[in-house]
Amino acid sequence: MEKLMPLNRQFAPKSVMPERVIQFGEGNFLRAFVDWILWNMNQRTNFNGSVVVVQPIERGMVEWLNGQDCLYHVNLQGRQNGEAVNTLERIDVISRALNPYTQNWAYMALAEQPEMRFVISNTTEAGIAFDPACKLSDAPASSYPGKLVQLLYHRYQTFDGDPTKGLIIMPCELIFLNGHHLKECIYQYIELWKDDFGKDYEGFKEWFTKYNYVCATLVDRIVPGFPRKEIADIQQKIGYKDNLVVQAEIFHLWVIERPENMTCEELRREFPAEKAGLHVLIAESEKPYHERKVTLLNGPHTVLSPVSYLSGVNIVRDACNHPVLGKYIHKVQFEELMETLNLPMDELKQFAADVLERFNNPYVDHQVTSIMLNSFPKFQARDLPGVKTYLERKGELPQGLVFGLAAIITYYKGGVREDGAEIVPNDDEKIMQLLKDLWATGDTQQVTDGVLSAEFIWGEDLHNVKGLAELVKKDLDLIQEKGMLEAVKTIL
Repeated sequence: MEKLMPLNRQFAPKSVMPERVIQFGEGNFLRAFVDWILWNMNQRTNFNGSVVVVQPIERGMVEWLNGQDCLYHVNLQGRQNGEAVNTLERIDVISRALNPYTQNWAYMALAEQPEMRFVISNTTEAGIAFDPACKLSDAPASSYPGKLVQLLYHRYQTFDGDPTKGLIIMPCELIFLNGHHLKECIYQYIELWKDDFGKDYEGFKEWFTKYNYVCATLVDRIVPGFPRKEIADIQQKIGYKDNLVVQAEIFHLWVIERPENMTCEELRREFPAEKAGLHVLIAESEKPYHERKVTLLNGPHTVLSPVSYLSGVNIVRDACNHPVLGKYIHKVQFEELMETLNLPMDELKQFAADVLERFNNPYVDHQVTSIMLNSFPKFQARDLPGVKTYLERKGELPQGLVFGLAAIITYYKGGVREDGAEIVPNDDEKIMQLLKDLWATGDTQQVTDGVLSAEFIWGEDLHNVKGLAELVKKDLDLIQEKGMLEAVKTIL
């Protein structure tokens, strides 16, 4: 086995570019998604910018990153245009990494760098939150929005409110309209610290409002993270002892909604990701893309899982390639859910085809049981809107989606599969108890009525959806009588 070299700038070339991006977060997702995108922009356009990583919480990975001079490899795997792809690329876009809890002076000094232009974050869903206990004098504030306001105010002071020194802020947290929530938190801190700003209060607030640009974004790439099983092979292949390799699927999508005070064209000029041939869309609104993802990716996942598992199939990829289940997934996606969206049909077909390629990833054994946690709330958020819209537009219920609901109800009965594998549903205790009591009656009419009238699950009584109770009961009877796989054949 050949000797591995350490991965640092002494042994591997590293680009030096102006620091233009401040990134809150050093985890796998940002490094395999945002930093990979920025690296590609540097390769293919005149973006010419590097990233300073800021650790958003007290304990993190910045020491590891700095130990490798912020160099690491991204291993992309998946299917592209029907072909299996498995690539390795060395990413050198991060210049340095800071811990504001031990280097607050260095963190605040980022505000003084004239070329800084972008702030990107992924501080988890809980990260975009207002904490009234934060003070302007904290070093640093505990919340991410608090830290950001400290930085913005220092920048405002340093450059005396210069209109050209505002920042473009692009949160990547998995919250719908993440930018709107972040902006709201920023204004809350500006009000909270009003007395600390003193005579600067009005000027700073106006400078933030007019010359800083907060975008809502939607991110989409599955990032399994550190490849524990294959790391020895990967390190041999690259010839370096890289302890920060990050594995991700080949698919990527970043939708960036333009901020109110900037046009799409202006943002494209500053952030030329589309020009680099990347799947980054700068759009008027993130909403239709959010709906598309929830409907065409999460929607099929939610119903294919119980149908597949109760048919004896455990892996998403195997379900896609199954002669019966593959047709069921296709029906739900292309014939039902796609009909409920408001984007151009060719765009939707392309996205749905991409989703199927992702489900069919030869490198990821995605267990259907991992998708089935909290299936009822997932169906309510991802599939129920489609059921109603389909009924409204077509005058009939979508058979595949309703069958998926019956499959979830059946899965929550528990017990064992035909092959002896245990069926272990996992959800809110109240939902679990309800299903246990309903199935104890042994009467599918009572099960149907009990589930559909559970307003604490649906926020409404689903008996009001015309024909739904009859079809759910019919499907439950069909599954009890024939078994899942034979029942699926019937609805196809």
